[in-house]
Amino acid sequence: MTESDLDRVWTLMERVRFCMFSNWNGSRIHSRPMGAFVRRHEGVIYFATDDRAHKDAEIAQYPKVGLAFADISGQKYVSVSGTAKIGADREKLKELWSVPLKLWWSGPDDPNIRLITVVPHEAEYWDAPGNLISGFKVAFTLVSGVHLGYGTHKRVDL
Repeated sequence: MTESDLDRVWTLMERVRFCMFSNWNGSRIHSRPMGAFVRRHEGVIYFATDDRAHKDAEIAQYPKVGLAFADISGQKYVSVSGTAKIGADREKLKELWSVPLKLWWSGPDDPNIRLITVVPHEAEYWDAPGNLISGFKVAFTLVSGVHLGYGTHKRVDL
């Protein structure tokens, strides 16, 4: 692993910003799309959730989570394994307060808003040059029989 691989993981997550957040609830894996507040300098990824969604008990009992970031048009993907906890850090919520959160809650002091903090442990990323270039590479391979590289795939400890 090089520092550039580590930087690439964080950069891809910052650019995509939305992911499928998956956790075990005791009987099945539950996934849902969530907006991510990626904070490389803190080494964490934050998510806002609602107390009425009852994720607290699930995450308290089963804190291991999976995050799947995908930029389909750019062919860039990141899969993250980490540990989550739920809290109500009002100062952090004030710092993160933005338009997307205003759609769901009245303010950072809304009694129903909770903050999920994910500490990532490992990530895997796939970084291809995009649909147009990938399309040319596929066509070239089909015509010539020569296999070209389609991008970068790496595992990174975080």
